[in-house]
Amino acid sequence: MQSLKIGKRAVGPGEPVYVVAELSANHRQDYKTAEALVRAAADAGADAVKLQTYRADTLTIDCDNKWFLINPGTPWSGKKLYDLYEEAYTPWDWQPKLEKLANSLGLDLFSSPFDGSAVDFLERELDIPVYKIASYELVDIPLLRRVAATGKPVILSTGMATEEEIGEAVEALRTGGAAGVILLKCTSAHPALPEEMNLRTIPDMMKKFGVPVGLSDHSLSAEIPAAAVALGACLVEKHLVLSRIPPGPDRNFSLEPEKFRTMTKAVRAAQENPKEALRTAEDALGAVHYGPTEREKPDLMFRRSLFVVKNMRAGEAFTPENVRSIRPGHGLAPKHLDEVLTSRAARDIERGTPLAWDLVS
Repeated sequence: MQSLKIGKRAVGPGEPVYVVAELSANHRQDYKTAEALVRAAADAGADAVKLQTYRADTLTIDCDNKWFLINPGTPWSGKKLYDLYEEAYTPWDWQPKLEKLANSLGLDLFSSPFDGSAVDFLERELDIPVYKIASYELVDIPLLRRVAATGKPVILSTGMATEEEIGEAVEALRTGGAAGVILLKCTSAHPALPEEMNLRTIPDMMKKFGVPVGLSDHSLSAEIPAAAVALGACLVEKHLVLSRIPPGPDRNFSLEPEKFRTMTKAVRAAQENPKEALRTAEDALGAVHYGPTEREKPDLMFRRSLFVVKNMRAGEAFTPENVRSIRPGHGLAPKHLDEVLTSRAARDIERGTPLAWDLVS
């Protein structure tokens, strides 16, 4: 198993753990707050900051039928998907400026693209060293191939994913031209509880897939990432927020700067004293586990799937204009897109309908 190069850093077995501060929606649509988060990441000892590159209309459609209302059991229950992403997205014109700031502070900056237009923007406007694929996008094989075609390494979160789904995603990245893959063990509950973490999956993933493995952590613990490092994790990603008091979409599973600093020190120490790190987080070790936990199941709706996005008549051909891979996850898996695009509608289909095989002729 070989280390990967991210910027000037080698990341992988035997290398210092690579700590990533995820900014997500914690800027609360204020650029000065976004800048403050980058500075806080540097002060807390992170190696990189990560953004998310999407707009509401690249991630979903503005539709209020039942499919686009967020399920109970998540922090965003009752909201419409489009409204959540309007609130949470990071304006694209901020991103080159945040990259310049991060680099001036000695930090790498990279992003999670959520569709092809985001990849095009990041390739054109930024000089990111690596791409990150979010857990929910792991099943979007066309997106993975588009990212792999950049020739850069890819970090892939695996929340909710089965062993088979992870294998398909890794294969798509490898054959698509990615310069290496790092998998992240992830529990997609928000926040995640220690007993749901199943950190023993980390060495199993390393063995099964032959790639470096890290942790994308939605818990509020500093000890859990340290235990993950003791088990072989080479990368730790955590959400960073300036304060958990003001309302915001991601504050419930984000660390404030002082606790993020404590976590960073803990993961560095875990490489020196792994036995102690494992002792302090025994309840998070769990068992080898793939697929969604009970508390992750409501989050499956945030995966992408194929939806009809324009009203269609029976016999009309499916095209990229009338069927898209978007959130939520109630339709056919995105890997079937090429097959669908050679077919026709079996009957009239209303905009906002999840695609199923009985709608495809």
